Amino acid sequence: MRIALLPSILALSVGTLTAVPSVARDAGSYLAGRSAMVTSDYSAAAQYYSRALARDPTNLSILENASTAYLGLGDLDRAASVAERFSAADGKSQLASMILLGHAAKDADWDGVLSSLEDGRTVGPLFDGLAEAWALVGTGRMTDALAAFDQVASNQGVEAFGLYHKALALASAGDLEGAAQIFSGDTGTTLRLTRRGVVAYAEVLSQLDRNADALDLIEKSFGTTLDPQLESLRAALDAGDTVPFESIRTPTDGLAEVYYSIATALRSEAQAEYTLLYARMTMGLRPDHTDALLLAAELLEDLERYELATEVYDSVPADHPSFHAAEMGRADALRRSGREDVAVEVLQQLTQTHGHLPLVHVTLGDTLRGLERFDEANGVYNTAIDLIPEPGSQHWIIFFTRGITFERLDNWDAAEADFLRALELRPDQPQVLNYLGYTMLEMQLNMDEALALIERAVEQRPDSGYIIDSLGWGLYRLGRYEEAVGHMEKAVALQPIDPIVNDHLGDVYWAVGRYREAEFQWHRALSFVTDETDLSDVNPDRIRRKLEVGLDEVLVEEGAPPLRVANDDG
Repeated sequence: MRIALLPSILALSVGTLTAVPSVARDAGSYLAGRSAMVTSDYSAAAQYYSRALARDPTNLSILENASTAYLGLGDLDRAASVAERFSAADGKSQLASMILLGHAAKDADWDGVLSSLEDGRTVGPLFDGLAEAWALVGTGRMTDALAAFDQVASNQGVEAFGLYHKALALASAGDLEGAAQIFSGDTGTTLRLTRRGVVAYAEVLSQLDRNADALDLIEKSFGTTLDPQLESLRAALDAGDTVPFESIRTPTDGLAEVYYSIATALRSEAQAEYTLLYARMTMGLRPDHTDALLLAAELLEDLERYELATEVYDSVPADHPSFHAAEMGRADALRRSGREDVAVEVLQQLTQTHGHLPLVHVTLGDTLRGLERFDEANGVYNTAIDLIPEPGSQHWIIFFTRGITFERLDNWDAAEADFLRALELRPDQPQVLNYLGYTMLEMQLNMDEALALIERAVEQRPDSGYIIDSLGWGLYRLGRYEEAVGHMEKAVALQPIDPIVNDHLGDVYWAVGRYREAEFQWHRALSFVTDETDLSDVNPDRIRRKLEVGLDEVLVEEGAPPLRVANDDG
């Protein structure tokens, strides 16, 4: 279900207060806490703010920031305790309301939720409306609850929110026909269901003895290649079992789903810090909400809090259908934190427990390839491909990545075969066209054909700096220097801090006699080289040599003809 957002959600600010905070008495701890929050170091921030509160227990700014830090850590109880103190000191904010309303729901205090909303403890129109509706479900006032869901659905832009949660509420209360009617779109509004929505709808259909329809729904939504959770659901349906409705078991689960719905909507619209708060609230109300766990872990990775991300991934039980996804996420967090060998070990162990899943082997192959362990990666990709009886269009990426390992192992025939196989599965795939064409250019193989491949890639991705760079470089390689200039300039405009693209533009400028501009671009290229730069694609020493003696002399030193000769030859 694709959901539009209310401006009030996007305007969420965890630092918004109605009162002006007083100066902290323990300025050192307060400033250290703020500094930690800037880098999303929630653990350090919580410690510093706790120290500051010991000397200044009613400071609104410290209280709110402390509650944010605790929620960032996933400690809803401590976050609520501090938020209560904030509220008692007459503080009002969206964050405090979000925490306290959720904490009351965790305790099934639905009258408390309703009274808080009536007293003006608000998060935003969408959240407040859905929270009120689920609170009414919790008090047993189903008629009023359905009217509240309808009220949310009457607001332009968020109709899907109201209808989706109304369907969940109906199903949880036993009105399966009513839920199915909403899910199917028979009410007049078609919902674009997320993965969780499809699972909920399938559960409803099974409860209605419509397993065949549920199976058809799953195949239309996800195809025939399923992850373990969906495979387990399909197997139960196929066996004729009546699958229980477990998507929402209680009103507390319902409010947890509100937090999660908003979190997924915010994922691409708001900063990770904001979205994380909603994901953490989901986890606080429903610890077994694996989708929220995985989302929170991904957000923590985005914030470079790899240890916290690893902790969240670790919380997924080994017997859970999503365990493999959590382990792959944990490996990624370990890799990004610099623990590459441990990441590889995690994935290797996963191939022992979940070796029937091609994705597990592909993930291990990608990790090994990123570490330039191409021979090992190649073998792992072989295993993944062997597990696929009939490769489909979605499997192009496996042949493409295996082709890269063959190319890096100097087995061009095998590499080219894989690249062409990838194009058979996904014709005109721009990454494959570009990589194949660019590699052929570098190897000086079938130069005109290579350029044609890159031109096809440009047609698919006209705003990709890397692909435009390949086109410009191809023209340069063919001696069509003037034609290359415009393309290379566009590539640099699209990828202004990429050292390879800037180096290429310098070479093109030199080829057309714009020597001062060439030297400027080479200097820029050098300034953008970092520890993460692939030095097989750009050589800083070669750039420095070009700055010393010029490109023509460097080519002569390398045994290649100078550019002016290439120009004379056409």
